[in-house]
Amino acid sequence: QVQLVESGGGWVQTGGSLRLSCAASGLTVSGYAMGWFRQAPGNEREFAAGIRWSSTYYGDSVKGRFTSSRDNAKNTVYLQINSLKPEDTAVYYCAGQRGSSIWRPGDYNYWGQGTQVTVSS
Repeated sequence: QVQLVESGGGWVQTGGSLRLSCAASGLTVSGYAMGWFRQAPGNEREFAAGIRWSSTYYGDSVKGRFTSSRDNAKNTVYLQINSLKPEDTAVYYCAGQRGSSIWRPGDYNYWGQGTQVTVSS
């Protein structure tokens, strides 16, 4: 069974930082495209960051503030988020797929349950 479990979300003030983790079982993260998506109430699910074949990708709204990485030995992917803004408030999801796509949530086969990030003014 494939399972993706996010952790590390919470409440932080504007300008603060968080590191989200996604622990995977049933798949090997080095062999998959791994993405981070976020969804705020009333909004569509939005691509935030991803890692594929040792290359990283970022959405326009987060580039320069977010960093995606992975630890193959721990079979875990990470999202370091710095200089947080209130508009970053959302549920953040980890997702995986074996294909080459990275940008669209519909391309992903496996999803975690999400972790809430709330940024206060």
